[in-house]
Amino acid sequence: MDDPKVEFVEVMGTRGYEEYHYRCLTAMTKRRYRKRTRYLEWGIPRGLRKEVLFVDDEAVGMIEYAPAGASAYPISGNGVWVVNCIWVLRRAKGHRYGKSLINRMMDSVEDASGLATIALEGHHSPWLRLWQMEYLGFRTIDSRTMRHKVKRPEVCFETYLMWIPLEEGAEKPTMDWAEMLKGVDFCIAHPLYRAERLGLDAVFEVC
Repeated sequence: MDDPKVEFVEVMGTRGYEEYHYRCLTAMTKRRYRKRTRYLEWGIPRGLRKEVLFVDDEAVGMIEYAPAGASAYPISGNGVWVVNCIWVLRRAKGHRYGKSLINRMMDSVEDASGLATIALEGHHSPWLRLWQMEYLGFRTIDSRTMRHKVKRPEVCFETYLMWIPLEEGAEKPTMDWAEMLKGVDFCIAHPLYRAERLGLDAVFEVC
């Protein structure tokens, strides 16, 4: 059997891949919506990037990242780059594609002091789980116990600030937890998505 054709494409700067500005790897995130458009228009000029992994011409993985000042999370840090999202389809597991995506990010942000992101534990979503982020090399530096005010308010879960230092003595990033409790709106499929129809400034609260 021939080896699969593996290709990484930085879709923010490559013509013909515009649908992946909105699309992750599911049909539900293919449609365009106002808040995603607003984030793209603001973030791309400030360094927002997204790489999609294609195996035999099928999109099976992706990573979206930006400098802290242009990220989708309220994370601050000098020289810090933030992973908004990283995802590899289950059928593509077992090939270390997740680590390949992280390594490509590291190669593209050579001057970064470190990488940051979030992780979840106890949340019903299969994305951004703590053990997954730890497998990719991140370690926990801060956390909060949260719950959704409307959806499953009886369920508490942990949200972690994660970190990979890339320089010796690099200053750790910080999280504005009050802002994080508001939720995010850069991706409609995100586990911490803030639905506008709820009419809430903050959809999460400390548990």
